[in-house]
This record gives sequence, structure tokens and C-alpha cells, in this order.
Amino acid sequence: MLELLQYGFMQRALMAGAIIGILCPLIGIFLVLRRMSMIGNSLAHVALSGVAAGFVTGIYPLVMALVSSVIAALGIEQLRKRYAEYAELAMAIILSAGIGIAVILISYAKSINVDLLGYLFGSILTVGPNDMWLITGLGSLIIVFVKLFYKELFYIAFDEEGAKIAGIPVKSINLFFIVLIAMTITLSMRIVGVLLVSSLMVVPVAASLQIAKSFKQATFLSVIFAEISVVLGIIISYYLELASGGTIVLLSVVFLLLVLGIKNAIRKA
Repeated sequence: MLELLQYGFMQRALMAGAIIGILCPLIGIFLVLRRMSMIGNSLAHVALSGVAAGFVTGIYPLVMALVSSVIAALGIEQLRKRYAEYAELAMAIILSAGIGIAVILISYAKSINVDLLGYLFGSILTVGPNDMWLITGLGSLIIVFVKLFYKELFYIAFDEEGAKIAGIPVKSINLFFIVLIAMTITLSMRIVGVLLVSSLMVVPVAASLQIAKSFKQATFLSVIFAEISVVLGIIISYYLELASGGTIVLLSVVFLLLVLGIKNAIRKA
């Protein structure tokens, strides 16, 4: 087992995975409580268009993905205000635009399709030194923000109108938070892949909510489920030569099914 740690790409993959295992559920639990689970899927497709644009223009794809997803996140926030009663429309509009741009760019440069597979499904081989600096730096920023504004985010998630009345700067926090969502998705795509990153933000949270007795406990358990899924998924994908993203997400679904099964068994006992 320890021999895999002698490889630089595995060291980077496990380090990046450990950070992502914290970020995804940490952001995801607030998304689930705010019924915004699908925003991850929308921004992931926009990030894909950014990756494709990076290949076409020769600019570092992860930076292009970050820029495009942040712009899309701000767009979603603006559209949510215009369609207050139909907030899901904002996500559908951005998702459609993201897919359209990605398809056009990919068809424009057919030679990049093979390179895109790592971004689509995740790959432990694709995490380079530059990726590690980006994941570590921005990942630390996200964790610090959530820690500093944990109470405010909690209040807004359960009662946004009440938070406004209480004097919490809801507009500013929402703006920063949606940018953090875009950052989390961009940082995670190397390990989990664009098509599956939103699942890692939601499934561990769904498992934790089944057994947690408090919000803090749910947050802690969702991180534990995600970390185990990511680390085991990376190791299994290495030995079996599988796509890391699919392996990680499948393990998180297995954990969810186990939690549901055990909870159901306890009820019947």
C-alpha cells in the first residue's frame, strides 16, 4: 500500500483529494439546506467551457475554468434576483449556456478531446505542481471564509429574510459564497471531474443528514464521508486503473446506501 506514496503524482493526488474532501461537503451542506444542489452541476458545465477555452487559447485551463465559473456564478446570482419566484431558472439558463459554449469550443478544436477526459471524469495523473499551489491556496481561503462566517451562513441557509432583519449583510455574503462555490468546483475537477463534482458536494451531505443530530455534527460527518470516499477512491482507481471521479462518487453513494440501510434496520429492530 505504501509503495504508491513513492510516486509524486500520487502524493499530489492524495494531498489535493484531502483538501477537496473538506471543501466539497463544507460548501455542499449550505447548498443542500438552501435547496440549491443543482447549482454545482450548472457551474461545472460552465467550468468545462473554460477548460476548453484554455486549450484553444493556450492559457492554463484551470485558470480559465476558474474565471468562467466565477463569472457564471455572479450571473446566477443576478438572474436569481430577476426570477425570484423561479430561482431554478437561473441555474438552467447558465447550465444551457455553459454546455453550448463547451460543445462549440470542443468541436472547434477536436484534437483536445483526449486531454479533456481527465477534466470530465477526473484523473489522479493530471494533478500537477501548479494545480497543487492553486488548490492549496484557494482551498485555504474557502475554509477560512466558511469558518469566519459560519454563523451567518447557517442563519441565511435557514431563514434569509430573518437574517436580513437581524442585520446580517446577506447580499454581500451571498455574493462571496457563490464565488466560493465556483472556486470549489474548479479546484475539484482535477480529481473528481466536471461531470461528477456536484455529486461529491451533495451525496456525503445527504448521508450525514440521515444520522446527524445537529448542524455541526452533520457538517463534520459529511466531511468524514467525503474524505473516506476521496482517499479510498484515489487508491482504488490507482490499482484498478479506473477514473478517479467515478470511483469516488460511487463510494460516496455506497456510504449513503449503507447509512440508509443501517438506519432502516435499526427502525425495524
